[in-house]
Amino acid sequence: MSEPAVFLIHGLGGTQYDLGSMHKRLKRAGFVTHSLTLPGHGTRPEDLAGVHAEDWLEAVRTRYLEVIAQHEVVHLMGMCMGSLLAVETAKRERHTRGRLIALAPPVFIDGWATPWYRMLRPLLYLLPGVPQRMRVEEEEPFGIRNEQLREIVKAKFARGDAFHYQWVPLACIREVDRLRGFVMKGLERVPCPTLVVHARRDELTSLRSAHYLVEHIGKGKRAGQARMVILENSYHMVCVDNDREFVASRVLEFLEATAGASLGMAVDDARMTPAQIAELLDHAQDALTRGDFGALYARGTDTFAWFHPGANRATGVYRGNDTLARLQAWAGEVSYTAFGLPVVNAGMAVVPATLQAGPLVSQGVIAFVLRDGRLLEARWFPDDVALEDAHFGGAPLEAGPTPAERAFASASALSKTLRKALDEATLLKLYALYKQAGSGDANGERPGVFDPVARAKYDAWAALHGLPRERAMQQYTALVNQLKAAEAQHA
Repeated sequence: MSEPAVFLIHGLGGTQYDLGSMHKRLKRAGFVTHSLTLPGHGTRPEDLAGVHAEDWLEAVRTRYLEVIAQHEVVHLMGMCMGSLLAVETAKRERHTRGRLIALAPPVFIDGWATPWYRMLRPLLYLLPGVPQRMRVEEEEPFGIRNEQLREIVKAKFARGDAFHYQWVPLACIREVDRLRGFVMKGLERVPCPTLVVHARRDELTSLRSAHYLVEHIGKGKRAGQARMVILENSYHMVCVDNDREFVASRVLEFLEATAGASLGMAVDDARMTPAQIAELLDHAQDALTRGDFGALYARGTDTFAWFHPGANRATGVYRGNDTLARLQAWAGEVSYTAFGLPVVNAGMAVVPATLQAGPLVSQGVIAFVLRDGRLLEARWFPDDVALEDAHFGGAPLEAGPTPAERAFASASALSKTLRKALDEATLLKLYALYKQAGSGDANGERPGVFDPVARAKYDAWAALHGLPRERAMQQYTALVNQLKAAEAQHA
């Protein structure tokens, strides 16, 4: 077949349907997609107890050979454990007839939600019968940062929907560990261009995994062969979480799909008149002239992102309300002036501008992507990045959650162990702090009088308007620890 193909491999506990949205995006962009359900999956978790890493690899190899016989170009893509299988297959089969995409690869299982005793797994593997009998449960946050989606997953598990295994045998984790060992050896033999997509706050596997793949696949003569995309607003399940549109865009861009496909839309039609485009750009320029990034975000979609280049304290991808405070922490001194005449092509507008921050005057352009009257993203391209690095100083935000975020996650888990019934005021306070810490200021419509519980919860959350997320995290953590200590004292 002349059409290029993408072979997608699902993760642990899932099925070939897990990457459904990615299948749709790829097909829309002109690719033929292929997949499989790995041995031990799609039935019962108990069926994984006797499956070995070699079984998964052989199943992938068999399907790979079938697909490669049908297409001149085949790209390999895997999610989580599937990404390890994709990497190992590309290595063993000397895959050169396409590209390789690893989504959230768990080369190291060392994310912020993994327990400290994770390194003791090899000892449990040695105990007779334990790996087969011991269960490893799927727990919150289920790899999902989006709170609404997480509640949907929780409800599905509560109903017993068979969309994903809720637990796997420890024996299965042992095989994943063996697979990780296979992958870590000989990565320099991966011959194809590689893209690694990884969330900065992945709770299962840290950015160390992505760095390891990029550094070792691109060793020696293959330097630059592998590259990485870091997500700022997702956890482990990158294809369904907050950054899913961004993931699809970067994947299609890496596969050299058309500009329209890479954005998941027909960008030759921004669904805006020239006058509407000019008005939106005027609002954006006015906000940037005042250094008001809050007003800029108000003109964007829910996933609007500001991309700032370089290697300094200003560098980063600022996506959604959760990163707006961090953006404004440095942007308080920043404004943009001297806007030139925009160059508009379909859904993109490139505008010359000058960044001013104290004595710094940095010229460049801002590229806006827009559609349906909203901003999708904005990227600043300075003429001299080194000039900004020297002015702002510092370094980009380190990988992983902040201490406050780690403490907040621990307190959230601890709150579920409280045995004593709490009074209504305390419950509302816990709810409000949790929502403010996770989502920022209250949004949406206030529930009506016929739903007094939801109305009270909303009002408690709205009363915290303006409280910074970090302080909300700290207050929530302190309150949970206080309740737990009081409970222990009266036990």
